[in-house]
Amino acid sequence: SWLQNLQHRIAQLRDWIHSGPIDPPLVTWISGLIHPGSFLTAVMQAAAHVSKRELDKLNVAIEVTKKIDVLDFTAPSRDGAYIHGLSLEGARWNVQMGVLEPSKPREMTCPMPIIVVKAAPRDRTESNIYACPCYKTRSRGNTFVHLFNLKTKTTPSKWTLAGTALLLDVE
Repeated sequence: SWLQNLQHRIAQLRDWIHSGPIDPPLVTWISGLIHPGSFLTAVMQAAAHVSKRELDKLNVAIEVTKKIDVLDFTAPSRDGAYIHGLSLEGARWNVQMGVLEPSKPREMTCPMPIIVVKAAPRDRTESNIYACPCYKTRSRGNTFVHLFNLKTKTTPSKWTLAGTALLLDVE
């Protein structure tokens, strides 16, 4: 419900303030942030600072883990940040194989496992990747956050035609 969502947001921000504003939580509930795109930019800025690279030569890259539970993590990511709270619409994520697959019948959304967000060189390209748009809400429109590259065994156009997208809020 709306009230539980608000309480969760307040708890995350309170914990973040008490642990030190410079250090993000071990796993950040990205759906609870007002400007999730700013968090992704901050991850890139931190990586650019450490690697002494120009920010405009980096891109946000993700790696989907096989873990679902936030409590499975005891240390922060070495080269980025762990995030959770994303759901997939128009497809589902095969945790074992680490690829997109068709949704099950009557399955509107599929919760995503915890994801590692990090910076990668902009010129790095991979094959069998679907550039999946991420939106704040199901209404999409002007709620666009970012494009995340998800692995697929089929052509990316299949997921484009299916309207596959990551969503921060499915309620």
